[in-house]
Amino acid sequence: MYIARFSYFVAPVDRKRAADLIRQEVAAAAAHQMKARLLVPLTRASGGAALQFEVELSNLDQFETFRECGLGSAEETREWIEDFSEILVCPPEVELLRVDAE
Repeated sequence: MYIARFSYFVAPVDRKRAADLIRQEVAAAAAHQMKARLLVPLTRASGGAALQFEVELSNLDQFETFRECGLGSAEETREWIEDFSEILVCPPEVELLRVDAE
């Protein structure tokens, strides 16, 4: 199993809007039978992400599929990205992690 983690950097004034947009991502993942969650850091390092989104993947091919059409169609996903990019301070950080089953 793999985890894709997206770290989003937004201004405090845009945090609620960003959380609402990430909740759309969580719902879209659930619609694709994927486990996902919005992570809200209680503490963070200076310059750390304001919010994170994490989705479990059974294989790495799911990563590209979800990024391209995760919120329905490719067009709906592009519109979501455009909306989110209006409030992002910088591009999101993306991490791919493999879950160690040992």
